[in-house]
Amino acid sequence: MAIRGISILKGIEAETVATLLNKAYCDEWLAYYQYFIESKVVKGIMKDAAIAELNQHAADELRHATMVADRIIQLGGTPALSPSDWMVHGNCGYEAPENPDVMAVLEQAIKGEQCAISVYSDLVDLTREKDIVTYDIVSQILADEVEHEEDLQALYDDIEEFVEQIRTALK
Repeated sequence: MAIRGISILKGIEAETVATLLNKAYCDEWLAYYQYFIESKVVKGIMKDAAIAELNQHAADELRHATMVADRIIQLGGTPALSPSDWMVHGNCGYEAPENPDVMAVLEQAIKGEQCAISVYSDLVDLTREKDIVTYDIVSQILADEVEHEEDLQALYDDIEEFVEQIRTALK
């Protein structure tokens, strides 16, 4: 634990921040796995575009988990050590892609990103002017999560529009 690094916190306890980050850390691992497995099972129209997007997001979630784990350690905490902790301590949960249809998978992914946006928005509000290092990290992650939601929604909308054009052409 970096004593001077923790001493820059203003009006917030390192343990509190580490606990909240640990919940987000659990979410990142669940999101990583969700994207990973969705990219393997997804089926349907434009699935290749969905697979590319899901794989990119999986890589980003793994990078986020690394960033959050490093900050937890800097704050004197320990990141969740067991995958069994992820479901217990995470904020957003995990929804297995039991329906592999591309639209259903994208809907699940969008829902997950919306939860992540809420979590990181709350962390940004909590750490603003109190913990500049955590604030910077969670702001970066929040920006990524917003971009993820936009990417997924745009792909969903593109597929929906394409399907509608096919329906119209077949009438």
